Amino acid sequence: MHTSNKLNGKVAVVLGAAGRDNMGQVIARRFRDEGATVIVAGRHGDELARLADEIGGYAKTCDITDRQQVLDLFTFAKDKGGRVDIAVNATGWGLLRPFLETSVDELKRMSDLQFVGPFLFCQAAVEAMEQGGSIIQISSATATIMFHDHAAYMGTKAGTDHVIRCVANEFGERGIRANSISPGVTDTPMTAAAKEVPGLFEAFASGYPLQRIGTSEDIAAAAVWLASDECFMTGQNLQVNGGLTLRRNPMKHEIEASVQAAAQALGQEQTA
Repeated sequence: MHTSNKLNGKVAVVLGAAGRDNMGQVIARRFRDEGATVIVAGRHGDELARLADEIGGYAKTCDITDRQQVLDLFTFAKDKGGRVDIAVNATGWGLLRPFLETSVDELKRMSDLQFVGPFLFCQAAVEAMEQGGSIIQISSATATIMFHDHAAYMGTKAGTDHVIRCVANEFGERGIRANSISPGVTDTPMTAAAKEVPGLFEAFASGYPLQRIGTSEDIAAAAVWLASDECFMTGQNLQVNGGLTLRRNPMKHEIEASVQAAAQALGQEQTA
């Protein structure tokens, strides 16, 4: 447990924390360990209530695509904590769809969740932060570098990164910082199925300068620094991905070759 108390006395909102042990939950736990009062939010009330009880915080259901629910979240946070110092948006939808097969409905859903919603979240956070604060958007390395069949996801993440820059530029004079964090492939519940495919994670890790897949704890550590009074940074996108963006994601055929080689090796072991 981290107990440096870098966030002692601060009140944090973490949206996107309704999935068991997802990135939002890991960030919320780390904030609690650092001394913050944490309001966790998302769409699944039972899991949020469980987490809030675990960390001694508060839970509020919230759909980021609903403006009133986002406003109500920050009103709730101020009622419970007396103020809002930190606002983290960790929501997202990892759509993988070939460019020519991406439907209008998927584009609208992705835009609502990963562009319109974060825009509304930033608006509500700025209005709630009467004494300055830190807004943190969980983005993606693919907002900067390429990955196959991911255009709608990548485009909306990149657009929101630019909104973060606008918030930083406009509201810095009020003591509000706004930054993005960009993970690469990360070992989370969302990627659990992919991790079980032999050779898949290895195809990515071999291209990382630090030679490993990132974890939610890596992202939470960066979020603590961005949220702390030690941070003199705003309008930036932290590439917390082991150096991935110095290089590139593997190409589709490279992933397929790695998976095929691992499957063949596994088959040889089983018949030996």
